[in-house]
This record gives sequence, structure tokens and C-alpha cells, in this order.
Amino acid sequence: MRTVTILIPAYNEEEVLTILYQRLDEVLLGLPKYHWEILFVNDGSQDNTLTLIKYLWQKDKRISYLDLSRNYGKETAMIAGLDHALGDAVILIDADLQDPPELIPEMIENWELGYDDVYAKRKSRLGETKFKKYTASTFYRMLKRLTKIPIQENTGDFRLLDRRCVEALKQLRETQRYTKGLFSWIGFNKKEILFDRDPRAAGESKWNYFKLFELAIEGITSFTTAPLRISSYLGGTISVFAFIYMIIVICKTLVYRDAVQGYPSLMVAILFLGGIQLLSLGIIGEYIGRIFNETKRRPLYFVDEYNGQKSKVI
Repeated sequence: MRTVTILIPAYNEEEVLTILYQRLDEVLLGLPKYHWEILFVNDGSQDNTLTLIKYLWQKDKRISYLDLSRNYGKETAMIAGLDHALGDAVILIDADLQDPPELIPEMIENWELGYDDVYAKRKSRLGETKFKKYTASTFYRMLKRLTKIPIQENTGDFRLLDRRCVEALKQLRETQRYTKGLFSWIGFNKKEILFDRDPRAAGESKWNYFKLFELAIEGITSFTTAPLRISSYLGGTISVFAFIYMIIVICKTLVYRDAVQGYPSLMVAILFLGGIQLLSLGIIGEYIGRIFNETKRRPLYFVDEYNGQKSKVI
């Protein structure tokens, strides 16, 4: 009998955990041919999330839990869960029930057909504003054009990963993580299934537009150096035009005795070039900052407790 791990990162999800467990239990009862592990990763929650997880752990032998030493963010919580998952396959699912557990049987069916990465693609995104949908669509289009990696649009972390995909992801220990891109980067045999994304079952989203913008920056800088190249092209083009304009000014002054005039145009040119330089320095700074973080070689996370056992940091 093969083991399947359901990996659930959780941060301040006390309002939805009981509902999530009930829906998962109903789904898993219909799949008796597998041994199940339900692995909760508590990402430094400040509410009663960990207390509820421990209650469910004592109640159900299928449940395991991992309590991180602080809030590291969802991307790190997922790799922590993958490090501890025992299954021959791992199903990643959010705790907020926007990704329906009822899709799990279809994922398992495709896995049995030989697919290594069965990912859920959203047909619709209920409960999200038009602005959020537009910005998400724009980001995916831009990222697909900038990178050579085939990026999956309108897909999240809700997917089934075969053990060899899990082992591949565990080797990628970069601190600046954009897991949606890493799923594409590792390759393997992928299968798409479609679903309608529901609103949150309870609680509030932990994402705001600032955090989503940061995630977008992570995605772009993690998988392409195109911004640096664009900055170089832009700088080179402006330099050519600036040199031509300089020649014109010199010729007008020497040949036609035309005094150099135009304070407004001079200020516009200075401010424009200064803006381009600052933008280029900002882009370079983003990449240098990521190099700095990677060279520290710090552990991605520390575990406070795993299934009732306190960790010992050596």
C-alpha cells in the first residue's frame, strides 16, 4: 500500500482548520487503497492554530505536524514540509479551502497513470477583485516573456508531486524562493486539471498587494536576468542618442555661432538620464541583494517541534 502525504502550510488559520479537516476526512474515506499522512506545517502562527493542530493530531493517527520556530513565510514552510513528508507522493494544498480537497481523487488517478506533477489550474477565481485578477494575469504574461522556463499561468501550489519531484525540490536550497517557478524548473511529466477556485471558507487572506508585489519581484529575479539586460540595452540606446545630440550642439555652436540655449530641455535631459541611472542601480541592487543573502548559507528554517518532540539545534 502506497503512502500519500497531504502537506498543509498554516499561518493563523484557526477559523478554518476544523472545516478543512472534515472535508479532507470525507475525501480520504473514499480512497481506502492508500496510507495517508496529513502533515500540517505551523508557520509561526500567533493564534490557536497550533493548539488545534495538536488536538487533531491526538485524535487522528494519520496526522503529523511540524512547528517552525517562527514565521518564515509560505515558500519556506512548503520546503520544510517537503523535507519531512513521508509519502510516495505529496499533495500541496492551502488551509483556506480555496483549493477544493475534492480534487484529490482526480489527482491520484492521474498519478497512477504515470504523471509526476498533477497541478490544478484555475478556470475562475471567485472572491478576488478585478484588479487582482488583472495584475495576476499581467504578471504571468510578463514572466513568461522574460524567462525561458515554461511558466504555468493561473496555477498555484495546489498539486500532487511524485516522490522524485519532491526529492528534486529538496535539492534546491536557495533562500529567495519562488516555488511556482521551481515546479516548472524541475520539469518531469506534468498534467493539468481544471477547477473553479472558491472564496476563503473562513478567516482573512494573509496576502496584501505589497506582499504580492514582493512575490512578483521574487519570481522575476529568481528565473531571469532580463531586467539587467533591458537596463543595459536602455543605457546603450540613450548613450547613442546623447552622443548624437552632443555632436549637433557642438556643430551649431562652432559652425553657426549659435549660442547654447534651452535651460528647460537641459533639465529634462538631466532628470531623465538621472532617473534611468537610478532605475538601473535599483535593478542591479535587487540582484546583488539576492547574491548577498545566498552567500550567507543560513539554514532555510529551524523546527521548534515535530510530532510532540522538541528539536535540538546543534
